[in-house]
Amino acid sequence: MDLEPLISRMKIGSAGETGSWRNYRPVVNKELCNKCKTCFSYCPEGVISEDIEIDYRFCKGCGICKEICRQKAIEMVPE
Repeated sequence: MDLEPLISRMKIGSAGETGSWRNYRPVVNKELCNKCKTCFSYCPEGVISEDIEIDYRFCKGCGICKEICRQKAIEMVPE
């Protein structure tokens, strides 16, 4: 069974680009990140790529990626 279609990915919907909703943005410290992809798996908006790049056009700044990161490689920075 191919699971790829079951994974949420960002796209422009009726709300448009939702990145302007956030007060904080996640910033990845590439030196601390070991690319375990846990943030990629847990992001409810699907805005983190497998290369751990964040699409800020759709990131709502929920902070789940920061909380789930075992390496503490993600910091929430005020906009």
